[in-house]
Amino acid sequence: MRFQPFVLLAAMIAIAAPAMAKKLTIDRLYDDPALSGPTVMGLKIAPDGAYVTFLRGSADDQYRMDLWAYDLADGKTKLLVAARQLEPQGERLDAAERERRERERTAMYSGILDYHWAPNSKALLFPLNGKLYLYRFDSPAATAIERLPTGSGFAVDPKISPRGRYVSFIRDQNLWVYDLHDRKLRELTNDDGTIHDGEAEFVAQEELDRHTGYWWAPDDSAIAFERYNDATVPVAERFDIYADHTEVVKQRYPFAGDANVIWQLGLISPDGGAPRFINTPGEDGYLARVNWLPDGKALTYQWLARDQKKLELRRVDAATLEQRTLVTETSPYWVDVNDDLRFLRGGSEFIWGSQRSGWHMLYLYSADGQLLHPISRGAWHIDGVLGVNETKGLVYIASNRDFVPDRQIYALKLDGSDADHPLRISRRSGTHTAVFSPDGRFYVDTFSSPEQPPQVSVHAADGVRLAWIEENQLNAQHPYGPYLDAHVKPEFGTIKAADGQMLYYRLYKPLDFDPRKRYPVFDTFYGGPRAQMVVDAWPDLFNEYMAQQGFVVFTLDNRGMARRGRAFVDPIYHQFGDVEVQDQMAGLDWLRAQPWVDAAHIGAFGWSYGGYMAVMLLSHDPSQLAGSVAVAPVTNWKLYDTAYTERYLATPAENPEGYRLSSVFPWLKSLPSNKLYLVHGMADDNVLLQNSIELINALQIQGTQFRMMLYPGAKHGLSSPAQRKHVFHLIADYFEHHVAAEPHECTEQKR
Repeated sequence: MRFQPFVLLAAMIAIAAPAMAKKLTIDRLYDDPALSGPTVMGLKIAPDGAYVTFLRGSADDQYRMDLWAYDLADGKTKLLVAARQLEPQGERLDAAERERRERERTAMYSGILDYHWAPNSKALLFPLNGKLYLYRFDSPAATAIERLPTGSGFAVDPKISPRGRYVSFIRDQNLWVYDLHDRKLRELTNDDGTIHDGEAEFVAQEELDRHTGYWWAPDDSAIAFERYNDATVPVAERFDIYADHTEVVKQRYPFAGDANVIWQLGLISPDGGAPRFINTPGEDGYLARVNWLPDGKALTYQWLARDQKKLELRRVDAATLEQRTLVTETSPYWVDVNDDLRFLRGGSEFIWGSQRSGWHMLYLYSADGQLLHPISRGAWHIDGVLGVNETKGLVYIASNRDFVPDRQIYALKLDGSDADHPLRISRRSGTHTAVFSPDGRFYVDTFSSPEQPPQVSVHAADGVRLAWIEENQLNAQHPYGPYLDAHVKPEFGTIKAADGQMLYYRLYKPLDFDPRKRYPVFDTFYGGPRAQMVVDAWPDLFNEYMAQQGFVVFTLDNRGMARRGRAFVDPIYHQFGDVEVQDQMAGLDWLRAQPWVDAAHIGAFGWSYGGYMAVMLLSHDPSQLAGSVAVAPVTNWKLYDTAYTERYLATPAENPEGYRLSSVFPWLKSLPSNKLYLVHGMADDNVLLQNSIELINALQIQGTQFRMMLYPGAKHGLSSPAQRKHVFHLIADYFEHHVAAEPHECTEQKR
């Protein structure tokens, strides 16, 4: 039996008087203070292990982040920098920074969103509103914050060099350094137009999870940087429509099958001079990762082929630029990039993550690329490396080995002696996100479960809790306290896919559930690769809201989604919307078989890939769904970017039939009138509005009626609190008035 925390709380909720339970409101979901309690993000540990630093929402605005520190010696937490203190008028972001925040999924936040420790643990570097600041721990409070000179323009992606002499940043597409010793500002590159230095291109940020374009050598001697030219990328003109004006945006957007940027990887001295460029593969591909070896005499880069079926780890001598391939990964489908590369023992060995066995596992290699042995083995999934303690010969990992919806912390021996049986470190069932100290002696854990909002605590490497940073007790004084009596705990279960694989679901039964009644269903999903929705964590409170409104709230993770191994994800190769829809229909069949489900009143909701799935599911199962809400759906995969779409579908020229069948258009003839609600942001630069425009046109031509809501100036995430409130009111109203019916006593019904 899995340990269930807060059993007493659950019992109290179960016996609470229903008439006294206070229900959530949509407006309250996005008002201050945050219902989940204090927002803590961006956790980091000082190089010397003395402090834990983090970002926390301010008292009057949960989305404006301030910089805090926890002193491990005295157990005290203190505010270091309040964003409003430095920018009382708020921020005015340039276009590039707004787009970068969309890529990083931080567009809804303001204030201090990034910071870096100095290697001596005596200072922190952070950007705010395009300016750079140092916070010095050894200065009096009145003079602790120093603004650094950056010249005119918006400075982004700042870093402190590994030995602490320099601060580097990107401004106006170029790489700059500020010498903290001689107080001189240097522009290391001087390019413009279509040439970008030190930046990560659009698809690297959006699809490869690489948000920087430069990397310091460990000894401060050089900077490796990406130079890319996007002149080869076609210019896509789109209209960003705001409430008071319209902007014609000419964005170099690489649609599937189009040319990508041309990139180079170079080395440059922080003192200036001409860069030296590495002879990277001539064929089309992506710069996926760059890592320096500990001694600074060499670096590695990961080259990913354009079709993403081959990944090479290449070692480059920093003095001669001679290189060799250390590891080559291949797949008949695609190779997933990861962040598991760790150099050990001064660079004589390294850890490497691979899915070659069908599951993401770890392997130990010698410096020359010889496989020494597997560190892990078996039919279970590793999320990634969290930390390494070389003294004890241990590597710490995150995994869902014990329960697929969970995320737990485990230890593995570097010698591979316990490859099949990792030692579980974390204690409580739920979701653990850990940050380990540089030496692996301790970690900071962010934990949540369906009954506990996020808590932050310090733990020894064996899992023993040492201290709370944010206990976030769920009690009457907590922001969620007034709603505890109406809290609905989800159930987890499985059903079988067509190929026999188990599909995990999460189910919220309505508040005051009566098994003699039948209830409408709010079926919400994502469905796309590299994501998991059925998680054992503090919930999306909109799902709680819908359950409190009398809906069965159901989420199913279909094949193609994350953390289940290659046999689970590979079936989507060369066609989207096939096995995913089959699995979601299996979920609907399971729901209809439950005596407490009103089979005539089931509706679907999804966003982005989930929006695409909402349209596809309504087209494939029109008579069984009462309606669908699709927010920002991809409708034509030719309108999405190269790196994501070609990974799964190849190019349109190579797989024309796959693109045709993956789009929504061959299936629209079955889509019924008055059952689709289409929603899109009018400045979406991820899933372009053109996707919905094409769908609108097709539905109008065939005479299908539908509803639509557009959001002026909104990007893909509809990230402002006002937009969020509006769209979720829309969704709730649609389900209440067009999907739901009053629960009634169960009777025999034909299915």
